[in-house]
Amino acid sequence: MAEKRRFSRIVYRTPALVTQNQIRIAATVRDLSLHGILLAVTDEPRFNPQKEVEIEFPIPDSEISIRMSAKIISMDDYVLRASIEHIDLESISHLRRLVELNVGNDDLLHRELEYLSDLGDETNQTD
Repeated sequence: MAEKRRFSRIVYRTPALVTQNQIRIAATVRDLSLHGILLAVTDEPRFNPQKEVEIEFPIPDSEISIRMSAKIISMDDYVLRASIEHIDLESISHLRRLVELNVGNDDLLHRELEYLSDLGDETNQTD
């Protein structure tokens, strides 16, 4: 099967919190990219897959937390896959740096960022 991902994923482990309305579930980030995240959740996910979830996780040994809104791609067997839909400037800057430190290929990272900015331009044109 051909790989369809456009973004480099990095293995990253840190505790996270996933919320949707009043539902809050503890999770662990398993891997992430500039566009998506894979989480292991501690409880069977009871989220509405049609609605976005809020995800927050700290960068260890710092005061920094990354926050994002994400669209659920799939939920099964205590695993939640999501694509990042909205992320504030500070969080994307920290996420970019995290990926940059772990990918080890600046050219690849810049191509991915360029692709993301092109996606943003297309979205803004359809509004």
